[in-house]
Amino acid sequence: MRGFHYCAPSLAVPLALFFSLSLANTHSSFLSDSLVRKGQVQTVLEHQPARETECQNSRPTGPIETTLCDYETVESVNEELHSSLSSLVKTPFFKYFQVDLYRDCPFWPEHGYCSDPGCAINTLDERDVPIKWRAETLSKVDLSSIEKRHELPGCYYRDSDFCFLDDNTEGDYFDLSTIPERFTGYAGPDAHKIWRSIYEENCFGLSELNLMTGKSAAPVSLPDSMTEVLREDRQQSNEQCLEKRVYYKIISGLHASISTHICHDYLNQTTGEWAPNLQCFVSRVASHPERLQYIYFNTVLLLRAVARLGPYLSAYDYCSTGTHEDDAETLATLSNIIRIAKVAGKFDETVLFRGEEANIVKEEFKTHFRNVTRIMDCVGCDKCRLWGKIQTTGIATAMKILFELDEKTLDPHANANLLQRSEVVALINTLHRFAESLEAVNDFRRVWHNMSSVDSEQLIVEAENAASGRVNPIPSDPESPVPLFEQAMALCEEGTINCLNAAKRVASRFSSLFALSGKEGGPDVMYKEL
Repeated sequence: MRGFHYCAPSLAVPLALFFSLSLANTHSSFLSDSLVRKGQVQTVLEHQPARETECQNSRPTGPIETTLCDYETVESVNEELHSSLSSLVKTPFFKYFQVDLYRDCPFWPEHGYCSDPGCAINTLDERDVPIKWRAETLSKVDLSSIEKRHELPGCYYRDSDFCFLDDNTEGDYFDLSTIPERFTGYAGPDAHKIWRSIYEENCFGLSELNLMTGKSAAPVSLPDSMTEVLREDRQQSNEQCLEKRVYYKIISGLHASISTHICHDYLNQTTGEWAPNLQCFVSRVASHPERLQYIYFNTVLLLRAVARLGPYLSAYDYCSTGTHEDDAETLATLSNIIRIAKVAGKFDETVLFRGEEANIVKEEFKTHFRNVTRIMDCVGCDKCRLWGKIQTTGIATAMKILFELDEKTLDPHANANLLQRSEVVALINTLHRFAESLEAVNDFRRVWHNMSSVDSEQLIVEAENAASGRVNPIPSDPESPVPLFEQAMALCEEGTINCLNAAKRVASRFSSLFALSGKEGGPDVMYKEL
């Protein structure tokens, strides 16, 4: 499959206006989906998150595309959401996780292993895990009423699954509360190969640029339903269908969230101190605000899944000691999260996978994401592989809840064994990862605010130099009979770097008509940044 090509202009634009914008000024805020934006980094870092709002604005200033929610609503609840999730994931039920980290990579014969101490993690003695959550006990669950499994060595999937699940025959136990998602030192060709493979599982051929340029990519106001967005997509033969756009946003949002965690808990290898690395965040996320938008998108999708699963989660047995005290504490915290999810989880899943080819598109969607979950077996860093498996399983569980299960199936009284314990743990921990990413962005904003003007200007210069360093001059033939735009399109067919330069040239020629967007860094660039 041909890789992704991003025909977007250079990032080299003024950045000094980035983070002090009010919500009323959304035409220059990252909340705007418009391609005509300047000051990408300032837009992200100087944005002031909303504190009080609901998904009831008639004309919200920041609609999240293909959802029924807006950025302000997510921002207004995220502090409380993150606090509740941080407490919940430390409870016994949600912190103990069994997974096989040493299954062979199914896609290439060998992969490099990270020798950095930051990649290593400690396992948990099975005796420290409550008996009811050990593999031996979980394997006794009656599977007679559960879907047929498609078995592979050590894992399986059911027809409704969007991922491969461990069969609990192998694997170790981990205490997730002791394993932070952070910088590990895992980088280079092996890490790049992982992300390249993940993006190549998106054979729909989407990119950040054509996501942002579609008619439905920048609605003036929040649509009454996603049907409006779906109709606009399918009326344009050259546009990608909504399902494919959603798939790409899920992958890109996951990537951006992981990058945010790496940059937020970064090891200064000179001082040995852990601290937020603003330069890292700027280069990987803030200089491409659409990546931050996709973190919001995934947060809404996960919240919607939790809201739909609310009755099932409320009926689940979380008791680990037999006293039910921890069960009551877990349920109280979880109830608050479900309440928040009902406020901000406004995603209309019913408009996806409809029409004559719905089943074909859904199976393609599932196959791609199942393969992404298998790619996690190829990650050479133990800590990265662990969190990669958890988060891909969590997102896959959310998609199963939204796209496969009806209300009758979700009834906890009729279907008590609907989900594996690992799916429930992964779903909540993944939502915590995304809520924490959004809180981390606020930390980066505080770092930016406290920087001197000299340091902030230097950061901007370094970001611009990094962007311009990815662009090489291309030959120009002013006498060519082929129009400039057609030349650019031809170069985009040849590869990303040529496409970037061609886009820069087009933008320069038509500077009176178009402002630079700075979104030259799609997956082909982004995976090289890890």
